Amino acid sequence: MAKQQKYGRVWRFVTHYWLQTPRLFAAILVARVSSTLIDVAIPWASGALVDEVSKGTANSEAATRALIFFIVLTLVFQSSRQGVTFMLNRMSARAITAIGRDAFGKVQRFSSDWHANSFAGATVRKITRGMGSFDTFTDTLVFNLIPAVVVLAGITAVFGWRWPMLGVIVFSCIVVYLATTISISVYWIRPANVVAREWDSRMNGAIADSITGNQAVKSFAAESREDQMFADVAGHWQRSSIVWWDRAAWAGLIQAALMMVLQASMLGTGLWLWQQGQATPGDIASLLATQFLIAGYLRDISQHVRTVQRTVNDMDDVLEFRDTSIQVADAPDAAQLSVSRGAISFDRVTFRYKGAGEPLYDQFSLDIPAGQRVGLVGPSGAGKSTFVKLIQRLYDLDGGRILIDGQNISRVTQTSLRSSIGLVPQEPVLFHRSLTDNIAYGRPGATPEQIREAAKLAHVDEFVAGLPKGYQTLVGERGIKLSGGERQRVAIARAILADTPILILDEATSSLDSVSEHFIREAMDRLTQGRTTIVIAHRLSTIQRLDRILVFEHGRIVEDGSHADLVGRPGGVYRHLLETQVGSTITADAAE
Repeated sequence: MAKQQKYGRVWRFVTHYWLQTPRLFAAILVARVSSTLIDVAIPWASGALVDEVSKGTANSEAATRALIFFIVLTLVFQSSRQGVTFMLNRMSARAITAIGRDAFGKVQRFSSDWHANSFAGATVRKITRGMGSFDTFTDTLVFNLIPAVVVLAGITAVFGWRWPMLGVIVFSCIVVYLATTISISVYWIRPANVVAREWDSRMNGAIADSITGNQAVKSFAAESREDQMFADVAGHWQRSSIVWWDRAAWAGLIQAALMMVLQASMLGTGLWLWQQGQATPGDIASLLATQFLIAGYLRDISQHVRTVQRTVNDMDDVLEFRDTSIQVADAPDAAQLSVSRGAISFDRVTFRYKGAGEPLYDQFSLDIPAGQRVGLVGPSGAGKSTFVKLIQRLYDLDGGRILIDGQNISRVTQTSLRSSIGLVPQEPVLFHRSLTDNIAYGRPGATPEQIREAAKLAHVDEFVAGLPKGYQTLVGERGIKLSGGERQRVAIARAILADTPILILDEATSSLDSVSEHFIREAMDRLTQGRTTIVIAHRLSTIQRLDRILVFEHGRIVEDGSHADLVGRPGGVYRHLLETQVGSTITADAAE
């Protein structure tokens, strides 16, 4: 039942993309069936030519007509077949582009949790392999399987009409051949293909994972370990692929034996018919040409069945993406978020991570007035990062609601929500694009002057002069060509340029040297003025000038106040954290 469902959904999948150009698809089918019928007629045209020549009457006019008819059929077949190729090129290119666009768009909208638990390399491989498999599946169907069915049905029908006994023999041999071939492909070769395909995805995922983390590999001199890891995965792929390929080779031997039986049966019966006076020399010539035609289609049909099986498996990966629901989806009637002030409110929020026993937040409530600058501190796992992730709606709540300017963020579009929130993460994510493109990522319509002004405020201009192409320099995958501090400055420039009403800073100065940190703090002071700002801080020196500090423990706020308020509380959690960082006890005078 599972296999039937798989084939059914793959069939619905491919027909969906075929029918995006319905007229072109119909024209391809008509042209291919027509060209195949012509291919069936060619052996009989050659037989007619042989009959005219064998009459020995020197009737050159009849022989010439038979020759011209044969040549015309051949030309029409070749031209119509090439016409199908040109049409199929256009239909396939459009469909493959649409498949890639749809799969890419769907994966982009999967939750952060989904991406955190998926290999990027394996995901890319599955999408590209699915796109290529659609092309292979369509080519195989249009150029091989459909013509094979037409040829075999047509020839069997003609033989059955002309020589019933030969028709029965040919039909029986074809049925046995197809039944054997398909059974071997589906029940013997396919399982081996599935295993090899899985190890292929793992191998590609391992390559991508190791190359992406090459900096860590080099830092720990782990090249040999990575070599061994890849060798282990590649070894599994090698062994599974050999099993798959060997089974395909054995299947080829079995099919060759069955083909010899079919050919011997056809020609032996044809010779007997000639001896009985029921077949002419031209008929024997037609049989010879026809058996080559049948052999060509049947010899390859086993490979086509295996190809279809493999492409069905490959497309099934893309279908998993298509059929997987978006974990955090917009409501059907989602409105656009309109942020005029930037007030944030957590109203009895309950949230637990998938698989966690207890909720991290349980009936959590908090109000952040518009324009307030708030610092979040506390030990790892206290709920600080989760707090800002929930504001961005990277996860859905188990209970309660989060409001921005009185609007429930679960009832607005995620695009409008996140477009209103600027983010400077602790580990900035840069694209392998130009410095200009990376800075302007949050505001793609920005002018060069605006980009340079933001870069100046974030002190990006200080290192741009040393880059080979200035602002047009490609920064490398994940910004690897830049230092950690330089990447952080680019992320800050991006946030400055985005100019959003709400700003989130996740330890934004952690990768900066002391001199750069001084300049960046000045830029951040200007950046945070007049907008609601949330700062996650591990270095408490970065938040002392904020309006308010929230101290988290186990998903609860245990202290709430300004730096002066909190540091003045003897035995307080914030004061203890600060004393731990400065390495001494804070006196009463220092607290004031």
